[in-house]
This record gives sequence, C-alpha cells and structure tokens, in this order.
Amino acid sequence: MSNIVVVGAQWGDEGKGKIVDLLTESAHVVARYQGGHNAGHTVMIKNEKYVLHVIPSGVLHKGKTCIIGNGVVIDPKSLIEEIEGLKDRKIYVGKNLFISGGAHVIMPYHMLLDGKNEESKGPKKIGTTGRGIGPAYVDKMSRVGFRMLDLLDTNGFREKLKANLADVNFLLEKKYHSGKLRLEKIYSEYMKYAEYLSPFITDTVVLVNKFMESGKDVLFEGAQGTLLDIDHGTYPYVTSSNASVGGVCTGLGVSPKRIDGIVGVMKAYTTRVGGGPFPTELKDKLGEDIRLKGGEYGATTGRPRRCGWLDFVSLRHAIRINGFTSIALTKLDVLDDLDTIKICMSYTYEDPYKRCECSKKGIACKITDMPQDARVLELCGPVYKEFKGWKANTEGVKKLKDLPKQARAYIDFISEALNVEINIVSTGQRRDEVVIVKDPFKSNA
Repeated sequence: MSNIVVVGAQWGDEGKGKIVDLLTESAHVVARYQGGHNAGHTVMIKNEKYVLHVIPSGVLHKGKTCIIGNGVVIDPKSLIEEIEGLKDRKIYVGKNLFISGGAHVIMPYHMLLDGKNEESKGPKKIGTTGRGIGPAYVDKMSRVGFRMLDLLDTNGFREKLKANLADVNFLLEKKYHSGKLRLEKIYSEYMKYAEYLSPFITDTVVLVNKFMESGKDVLFEGAQGTLLDIDHGTYPYVTSSNASVGGVCTGLGVSPKRIDGIVGVMKAYTTRVGGGPFPTELKDKLGEDIRLKGGEYGATTGRPRRCGWLDFVSLRHAIRINGFTSIALTKLDVLDDLDTIKICMSYTYEDPYKRCECSKKGIACKITDMPQDARVLELCGPVYKEFKGWKANTEGVKKLKDLPKQARAYIDFISEALNVEINIVSTGQRRDEVVIVKDPFKSNA
C-alpha cells in the first residue's frame, strides 16, 4: 500500500493533470483536497483533450474511485456540467464519485462579489478567475458558508440563505450600487442542484481513511501550486486555499503519517497567470515563443500565461515547504529549439529603505531564500547560470537514454542542485509521451 501526493512546485499550471492521470494507473483511489473550478487539469489521451476542473483526473480510468474532499469549494452548476460533459463523451460518472458533505458551496453572490472586488482594485488587481473561489472561502472562515450537506436540508438552507442575502444585498447596494439578488430564484435553482448531487454526497473523511486502512493505494490531487498557497505563496497574489502538501491533511481528513511519497510537479521553465512578482519573466519575443510552443494559455479561462526561466530560489522554497520525495519534470520538449537555456540560481536585491547592511554599504544583496514580502520580490533581479541547448527533438521520447546529451545534463543538474530525484520527465502532451524512471507507487510499495 502507498499513498502519494501530487503537488505543484511553481505557480500552478505545471502539468499536474497529466501526472495524476499517469499515476492513476497504479492507484485505486484519486482524491482532490483543495481549490475549486478556477483550476483546470488538461489530459491528452491519444488525440482527445479532456479538461477537468473539480472532478479528479482519475475519472478517465475505468474502475477508479474519485473523491472530492471537504477542502474543495464547489459550484454545483459547474460540477453538474462537468459530470454531464464527461457522460456525453462516454466517461462513466456514478458510483465511482464521492463528494464530501463538508465541502463548501459557491453561491451566485460569491461570483458577483469576486468580480466587483477585482474591479474595485483597478491596476492592483490580483488576477482572480472571477469564479467566486475567494469569497466562498471567506464565508467558510466567517462561519456563514453553506456546505454540501446543507443542500439536503431544504428548510434550513432557505432560512440561512435569507439571512446571508440580507448582508450581501446591503453590500451590493451600498458599496457597489448594484441590484439585489432574489431569494426565491437562488433557492429554487440550488434545490435542483441538490436533487442531482445528493446521491454523491457522503462523509469522505471516513471513506478515504477506510480505503487506506483496507490497503488501497490512494493518490492525492491538488490544484494550483505552492507559490499560490494562501500561507506560503507570494501573498497577496495567491489562491484562497493551501495548495501545498499540508492541504491534504486538512482538506481530506488524512493524518500526515499516512503519506508515503510527495511528487513535486514542475515545468522545465516557469509560468504564472495573473498579477504578482515574477523575477525570471521573459517579456520579449523569447517569452512569447515559449508561450506559443508550450500552449501556455489557461485551461479554465484561456488567459495567456507569463513565461520565464526556471527559478531555483522559488523551487528551493517549494521543496522546503513540501518535502518532495521526487520530481516530475514537464514540458521539456518546449525548450528543444533554444540555443541557450538559463536557470536562476539566486536573486540580487537593492533595498530602497536601506534596512540591510548591504544596502547601507551601497551594494546589492544576494538572496537565496524566497522573500516573504511580495514587495521585496518585485525588486529582485535574477542571477542566471547558462546551459547550452540541445537543439534536437525530444517530443515523444520514452527512454532517458534516448534524450539528447545536453537535455540529460540539464535534467541531472536540476536533480543534483535541488537534491531531489527526477523520476518522471514529460516529453509531450499525450498520456504516453513520458519517461518514467521510477513509479512513485512501486518505489514506495
């Protein structure tokens, strides 16, 4: 028995969907532990593209159990559309899917407030997807949120909705000068969702622990990435949940003692969506070329991703936070045509407030640890190590020995410098375009 976590090591969009899909072959259960439908996991099976938002990627495999944990926030309408979309493509969704009764529900006013809040920030926008994720987590922490099990209590749901709308409508009218939301319309809509989703709702804490106790192999799947973690990311340019490994314990009710391996997923370069500091960002034609070749557009929103070189400062932070036991390196093939490839080894920083000894002496500070303050990170410059490109096609390569010498040298350097084994290398979009050095489930068995 092995229980493996897949975690994004960067700002999300690292290719976790493909890695989860790949590892699901060795798992019995796939469980999602945080986030909402603001994330999209893209899986290519042959020439078929599947984009999943809340349902675990394991649903694409027959005979696998899928769990949506209490740490996830759920838009019932979006989830039903996702289920129906899979069914239309002949993917079975039924007794293989379980939804936590403790998972919080995204309400129409959450999406409305999300958009209004972003608009009010002007040029200081965080870059949310507008899907209501943040406001739903706010209500969760304020203890006024709806949980999936609340959908099953028709009278209680109506009374609580009435109380919540009184506050929401006051805010909409007085702050945003917007019209009121109607109780009966929302109530009627959500009762229809309750009828559809009620067969899936259960106590998943009990369920997932029973699976582990019975010897089932469980794969824990998250959304976003470590640098978007609400506690350990580049705050305030972060998501609203714990996207790092700690989210498994709180988002599914799993003891840390149950976790046998932690696979960190990282691209061979770096991307991020939305606002926030990005020291290695390439704002030139090269950045655009990487975006185009890598298809760096959001699976959920279609927004173009900002692209840059690999960043060891941020990756060391991700390794420290998560304790990766191995790394899955994705999109190696995107770098095939480059003459030179760079890795950021450290930052330089000149403190405008002269608070550190370096700045007092008129010299730039060398930074090797990720700054907690996003304002400091905004002023950091990258210090690069250059590598000769391999200038050869790696797309579809399935054996490490078949990769170009310079590509193998690049992989080896990353592994040795970060002191973590790279056991999976993705060499293309499709499920079978991958080099597997070690299967995390088999190496932990």
